[in-house]
Amino acid sequence: MNKAITQGLVLMPPPFSAGLALWSREDGLSGQGSYLGQANAAYVPSDQDFAGCLELQKTSAVQKLRCFQSIPCQPGMYLRVTARVKAISGALPTVRIAGWAGSGSGSNVTTADQQGPDVALTGYGAVVVVSAIVGSGNRLGVDMVWGTAPAFGHFGLDLTGPTGGVVRIDDITIEDVTDVFHPEMFDWVDVRDYGAVGDGVTDDRAAFDAADTAALGKTVVVSPGVYYIGSHLTFENPVQFEGTLVMPDSQRLACTRNYNLDTYTAAFGSELSGFKKALQALFYFTDHVTLDLNGRRVELTAPINVQALSGLTSFGTRRSLVNGNLVAVAGAGWNTQVVSAVATYAVANPFTLTGVANIASIAVGARVSGTGVGREVYVTSKNVGTSTITLSRALWAAAGTRTFTFTRYAYMLDFSGFTELKRFQISEVEFTCGGNASAINLALSGATFEVFDCGFHLVKDRAITSTGEGCQDLHIENCQFYSNDQNELAQNRTSIAFNTNSNDIKIRNNRASRFGHFGVVAGSGGVFLGNHFFGGDDSLNGVRRAGLVLTQTNAKTFITGNYIDNSFIELSNEHDAEPQYANEYSFGGLSVTGNVFTAQNVAPWFSWIVLTPRGPGHFISGLSVTGNVFYARSGDIDRVESIDTSYATLEFNSFRNISFDQNTFNGVTQRAVSPMLIEHTQNTVSDTWAVNSNNLLPFGGRARNVTAVVAEGAITNAAGAAQFVTPYAQVEQGAGGQFANLKWPSAVKGRVQVTLRVDNPV
Repeated sequence: MNKAITQGLVLMPPPFSAGLALWSREDGLSGQGSYLGQANAAYVPSDQDFAGCLELQKTSAVQKLRCFQSIPCQPGMYLRVTARVKAISGALPTVRIAGWAGSGSGSNVTTADQQGPDVALTGYGAVVVVSAIVGSGNRLGVDMVWGTAPAFGHFGLDLTGPTGGVVRIDDITIEDVTDVFHPEMFDWVDVRDYGAVGDGVTDDRAAFDAADTAALGKTVVVSPGVYYIGSHLTFENPVQFEGTLVMPDSQRLACTRNYNLDTYTAAFGSELSGFKKALQALFYFTDHVTLDLNGRRVELTAPINVQALSGLTSFGTRRSLVNGNLVAVAGAGWNTQVVSAVATYAVANPFTLTGVANIASIAVGARVSGTGVGREVYVTSKNVGTSTITLSRALWAAAGTRTFTFTRYAYMLDFSGFTELKRFQISEVEFTCGGNASAINLALSGATFEVFDCGFHLVKDRAITSTGEGCQDLHIENCQFYSNDQNELAQNRTSIAFNTNSNDIKIRNNRASRFGHFGVVAGSGGVFLGNHFFGGDDSLNGVRRAGLVLTQTNAKTFITGNYIDNSFIELSNEHDAEPQYANEYSFGGLSVTGNVFTAQNVAPWFSWIVLTPRGPGHFISGLSVTGNVFYARSGDIDRVESIDTSYATLEFNSFRNISFDQNTFNGVTQRAVSPMLIEHTQNTVSDTWAVNSNNLLPFGGRARNVTAVVAEGAITNAAGAAQFVTPYAQVEQGAGGQFANLKWPSAVKGRVQVTLRVDNPV
């Protein structure tokens, strides 16, 4: 590109034949002295080497020659100034191209390089070509870097060295060589053309802004070098990095037209540095909502505190991280912090520990364990001044002063510094924990955090943790979870795929292999659909652990179409500071429908649905277990459902609204059903027929209701005569209330179909 042609710029200074009044013996400024009439200067119309030339005697230390004409200069423009010179007589001087750089206001731009390289004249009569390239950018081949401030220049040459010598100078030429420094199509601009230095020290922010402003849709090229950028920088045009940037941690780079990991990796010289800066920028600007990792692998050496990276405490606009692999590289950055401390717990203040010793050493986000502490209880905040800690959940049996353990896991992406985060999505990202790290720690509060189509490989402790209520309306879908506990016996595993504290979660179509628990769920309103989670091992008569733990008594949850393998569903109220029943909703609000339950090599007492009341007085109200397949291989189990009475049992005479029906049982000794249809045959006459439920009502419950009695054939007396009589029922009879008595007006015998229920239906 030649701007003299494309923009009609006049770049060539006048020939000497036009008159020496056009040439200055100073800097070329208006009013300064010219060479017209000077004793040491004359125009020579004919010379054997030059068609016409200036003969000049050097009479001062620096003999200046400048044209009065203002030659235009622009950012991105490069000029070659050339002079042909030969010595005639006297002392031999040194020659250099020189110029005076003028700003738009007419002042001298002192930061511009205003002298070119020195060229010594070594003999008489030999023509020496002296040239220099003048341009805005500090680029290879540019002799005089002017930057972007000059608007024009007065060009010529200097004679330096000894005085007295005489030289002849051919007409000085200036040509546009911009095309030498730009590609043929000229579809980009270079930051060096706008004054960028690229020494890693000089703040090049202004030059980058100028290049971006001038690009007008072209690509901004950051040519080789290290560029320090001291403040936030936004590219409104595409950018290509050949050099790298250095920026303070708090300052952001926004590449709005090619926002992806490849761009930021090129900008900062590594995937990790690029990922951090790209993730930081994700929380700013509306030009982009998705950070594409370009399918790249990013190795993390320590947790990324996303809140500190962003500099925000809350964020509520949809953002998405997609398509890549985050790898936890082994190192001290992933060490788990464990602190033990004495503290006091009071039921009246269920979410607080007081008098916490050594509180300064306890990390916010640490898991709390100890006697009377339920699963997945975390420190949400602390006050060192008052020695108090706020808990994510209440403690069920920890009243008084005792020792607690606080365990802080290290997460690859830790969002827990956000007080609120909404609508953040992670999809198609592989978290390669490698047994070194946990994966995701959610914000303290927020809604609609979504994890889609992700992999969690060899999770050390936790895949997805909620230390507060940032799990409201959490979505986990189409993900693969692999524990680092794969080779441990089930009872020794400590890892958990996810936990929640808030409501309305959607857990769909995931697969989880051999975790201590798949999920510990403290909220209600959950949807579990199409998941496959399994927790077996290779031991015989092995112990199995809960796959799903629901810790709110009225779960308001459905569990449908899942494959529950060598693990079970546990209902517990371990996050209740007063776990005994107190005129509240008790266990229920749960639908378990259309699932496949399987187990092998388990002890006979294994069950797939387990209730673990932490206090007395509780019962079941609102439980539907229908259309499931229960299949025990390699040995029968006693029953599919049970009560863990380690702490308390249930009040069977308070059961309400239970449906345990249309299930399929294989390898199960006692098949639970309610309503239960029993055929009872009375071979000897009696006015009281004892109908035995045979402990087949759910959870070994009582025969609380008889909803139908239908005679099959005649009811007869001792003589065999048909009796047209109707019995009444006595329920909850016999040992454990397992019987229902049919009371007849007289002694009779026969066969009846009896429908029993374990509950009152309303």
